[in-house]
Amino acid sequence: MKKLLLLGDEAIAQAALDAGLSGMYAYPGTPSTEIMEYIQASDVARERNIQRKWSANEKTAMESALGMSYAGKRAMVAMKHVGLNVAADSFINSAITGVNGGLVVVSADDPSMHSSQNEQDSRFYGKFAFVPCFEPSNQQEAYNMVFDAFELSEKYKTPVLFRITTRLAHSRTSVSLVSHPYPEKKLELPRDPVQFVLLPAFARKKYKSLLSFYESMRYDIRLSGYNSFKDGKRRELGVITCGIAYNYLMENISEAEVDFPVLKICAYPFPPDLIREIMNRCKEILVLEEGYPIIEESIKGICDSGKKIYGRLEGSIPRDGELNPSVVAKALGIRMPKGRNVPGVVKMRPPSFCKGCGHSDTFNALIEAMKPYGPGRVFSDIGCYTLAALPPYSIINSCVDMGASVTMAIGAADAGLIPPVAVIGDSTFTHSGMTGLLDAVTKKSPVTIIISDNLTTGMTGGQDSPAAGRLEKICAGIGVSEEHIRSITPLRKNHEENVRIIREELEFNGVSVIVSSRECVQTILKRKKLKHPDSEVN
Repeated sequence: MKKLLLLGDEAIAQAALDAGLSGMYAYPGTPSTEIMEYIQASDVARERNIQRKWSANEKTAMESALGMSYAGKRAMVAMKHVGLNVAADSFINSAITGVNGGLVVVSADDPSMHSSQNEQDSRFYGKFAFVPCFEPSNQQEAYNMVFDAFELSEKYKTPVLFRITTRLAHSRTSVSLVSHPYPEKKLELPRDPVQFVLLPAFARKKYKSLLSFYESMRYDIRLSGYNSFKDGKRRELGVITCGIAYNYLMENISEAEVDFPVLKICAYPFPPDLIREIMNRCKEILVLEEGYPIIEESIKGICDSGKKIYGRLEGSIPRDGELNPSVVAKALGIRMPKGRNVPGVVKMRPPSFCKGCGHSDTFNALIEAMKPYGPGRVFSDIGCYTLAALPPYSIINSCVDMGASVTMAIGAADAGLIPPVAVIGDSTFTHSGMTGLLDAVTKKSPVTIIISDNLTTGMTGGQDSPAAGRLEKICAGIGVSEEHIRSITPLRKNHEENVRIIREELEFNGVSVIVSSRECVQTILKRKKLKHPDSEVN
């Protein structure tokens, strides 16, 4: 049996290839990015001509994957947790249409917000949409689950949610692969010609079927086989642990030493008898789950016995942040050895722009141009450029979600805050900024939009940007007057000219777009390393 040393993301990608994948769809977002990158670099994917180009956003990725499934072939779509918000419309409705070829939706959650705006729990979406959900506890389990996820998807004609978290996505271990990868499915249209037509008359019938299938799925071995119960002699405390949280429990108490009942849940929905069994055996229950207290809340609906239940909802586990072995040890009443105090000389370094980054010169020009208007007028989007909220720039006043810079600037102008400025990256603009720009054009809003174009999707590692070479044409097509689509090159030598252009557009009582274009310094370095792999690039 072949073994590979893989990240959790890579294990999922390899499993998809081995399970007969025909299409991979995604928008880059940490911690999910490596799934697509692994498939893009795969010789097997190249030989089989598997679809593996980045989508403009998570919604388009989800819908394209659904289209691949419609044609009878297996598809996977991957995104980070906040990306599932973007894809939610198509994701939730795909549960009602059902699928044809297997469809697996990977959502990578980010507890503790290492690189995200929130730490939402994607399991909620699975429950909300009545879609089965896998939550692996390790990389090997993640690899194995992908095969069952595709089989389950095709058996019940449903999309399957695959929830991972940052620690599993970005940790590496040995993974055993199947000896004989599956072939791709053949092109086959749905037997029901209106399966994917959600007219109310069709949708009502499909929704009833969805509810029925969801209840029966909880007993399917492809799901229930990943949930396990291990009994113990002690009855004072029982532990229910989910996904990666099981590892934190085992880091404190080895499997050989466990002398109390442990219920491990890695797939949803699960038979309620599992909860009843451990509840009946134990006086108290501790729930260890990464994310929201979903299991902890559901216990009361399954078995309201009045027994004490400890966890995130009750307060024994912090409601926010990641789980770790120390948090679990404290909840179990295990005393952890106290580490040494960190010397005062060791200080946190705030993140900053790379040396030579074009965003820096863009903001230096904007800061000078904005001086006559005062603070509180710059709305940012999500990207490297959001670091301008920190010193020495301190000019960014908002960062909410993809595309919100443009639309918040419109709302601020409606409120009388004129002129407002929106700063958005090239990839983020094509992800979610274009519709906001259309609103601005339609309303003739007095807003200035700076597209800080570094010719790549920089924050997630330098993936191709669908905006490359198209920004000015897109803005003109949306309806921005060509005389107010300006281009600048963010370099120190161009500072005075750039300040002048920004000031001219701030004074214009209408929609203006300034494209500040200069290649990301990191992609320049990568290109040089590829060209001269044996030389050091400073």
